[in-house]
Amino acid sequence: MVEKVVLVTGAQQGIGAACALAFAAAGHDVAVNWLDDRAAAEVVAAGIRAAGRRAALIEGDVGSVAGCQAMVQATLEALGRIDVLVNNAGIFPRVPFLDMTEAEWDRVLGVNLKGSAFCAQAAARAMVAAGHGGAIVNLASSAVRGTPVGVHYSATKNGVVGITRSMALALAPQGIRVNAIAPGTTDTAQPRYGNTEAELQEMARALPLGRMGKPEEIADLAVYLASEKAGWVTGQVWHINGGGYMP
Repeated sequence: MVEKVVLVTGAQQGIGAACALAFAAAGHDVAVNWLDDRAAAEVVAAGIRAAGRRAALIEGDVGSVAGCQAMVQATLEALGRIDVLVNNAGIFPRVPFLDMTEAEWDRVLGVNLKGSAFCAQAAARAMVAAGHGGAIVNLASSAVRGTPVGVHYSATKNGVVGITRSMALALAPQGIRVNAIAPGTTDTAQPRYGNTEAELQEMARALPLGRMGKPEEIADLAVYLASEKAGWVTGQVWHINGGGYMP
């Protein structure tokens, strides 16, 4: 196993936190990006250190290009290099299409799509400057098929698929692989915004596998995609959703 330094955006909770802990368990050092809950990020960092790995807390908002660049620079200063980026940070403020405002559209695209693109750019620049390859894992969503209360969100996740494929082509000569994971309904705080527990359980029972996904299951796939075992895998979108969507 080759030890790596991994930056996970939006790692204070949910899938991001699970990814941070899974990479540490696999023997890697992790930069934990957080936005508004340092205490939660500290818990994740403690879990990383308990696994015997280094952890760095990186505050920052991926919604600005300067923020993306600053968190990559902070990772380099704290941990010395960056080998893997997990572009996990994202928002899904549910709103009916007819009520959606320009400000809501701009905010969701700014975080989910622009943030993913420019975090990847900053991380890839650092990888190229260091003279080694790397891996980028973007978080898409099964919402690529559409959602009536998230036109802006669906647009960003389809965009993530597009930039994943294009970045994979652009960065292949530098030995940087880029893939995307598109989770279905996962047992985190996010699907609970706008859904009751009863509604969530009904949605889960409707899936072929009859349950919501676990954040750790998404994280395990991210670890694989960043590993040498996936050394010939790039430009792909991995759907993990209990059989609810089979493109």
